[in-house]
Amino acid sequence: MRFTADQEREIALDIRQAEQRALSAVIGIDAADEVLRARPKRAERTKAGAVDRLEKAVEAARQACRVDPSIRTDVTEAEAALADSERLRWRLAMSARHIARGEARKLVSSLMGEEDLVQEGFIGLLRAARRFDPDRGIRFTTYARWWVRAQMTRAIETTGRTVRLPGGAVEQIRNLRRAAARLDQEGIEYTLADLAEEVGLEKKRAELLLRQGGVVSIDQPDEDGLSVGDRLPSDLEKPDENAYRSEAINKIQSAFDELLDERERFILMHHYGLDGQEAKTMADIGKHIGLSRERVRQIEVGALMRLRTRI
Repeated sequence: MRFTADQEREIALDIRQAEQRALSAVIGIDAADEVLRARPKRAERTKAGAVDRLEKAVEAARQACRVDPSIRTDVTEAEAALADSERLRWRLAMSARHIARGEARKLVSSLMGEEDLVQEGFIGLLRAARRFDPDRGIRFTTYARWWVRAQMTRAIETTGRTVRLPGGAVEQIRNLRRAAARLDQEGIEYTLADLAEEVGLEKKRAELLLRQGGVVSIDQPDEDGLSVGDRLPSDLEKPDENAYRSEAINKIQSAFDELLDERERFILMHHYGLDGQEAKTMADIGKHIGLSRERVRQIEVGALMRLRTRI
């Protein structure tokens, strides 16, 4: 069953309430409080990290219950609340399973079949459901798509290697390749040391990674002349950031269409290079549409003011 935006938000709020019930039940139990008070590592300062800490606190309370049976009622209540949150999280994730199947069809190859990719996509959906924040003003389906694609991309890259590499090494190889492609495109000559410095690695580390990257079969072209690597998105290192950026772009585009007339859209698109072309000066835009530079500036200011009230 696919959820509407309102249903996605409602179930996400239900998950939050269930987590709050679990938290309230274990607060005051010494073993749980010790876990909850511990300063989280940087990587854990996220929605998913908070859920992990809550689960560890409940587990600590469960262990303490063996010594102190008087807290059994609170522990049982916390466990039931966590079970409710997990059940709701699964419902939210599976409401978007069509995304996993759709992305799997795009990335299917000789390295991974469609069903294997779908299973990886389900893992991505569960990771997204664990991190989803209904207060950020983004739909779960939009947010989850980035996590699904990231999970599938990593699975293909690790499966396609003669020697399996850790996930962090896979990301570093991708960063090196992207940096090299950008420098090549800009016509800049570079050495291995330059490439390593570009992505913040030591030269020896970069050399090792690129040597490992040389046995990656995902770069072999298929019958269409494209490799699996060519079909993989290159900007999936930060699914959270990409999801919110994508949603912001959609809002801007919607505001453009609804609030601005054709002339205002033309001015903003060309002045800021939003059409993919080089940004133009107000004087150049004015010459093109038969207006003075000052008049173009006035129109732009008015258009931006209206956009600010919407975005």
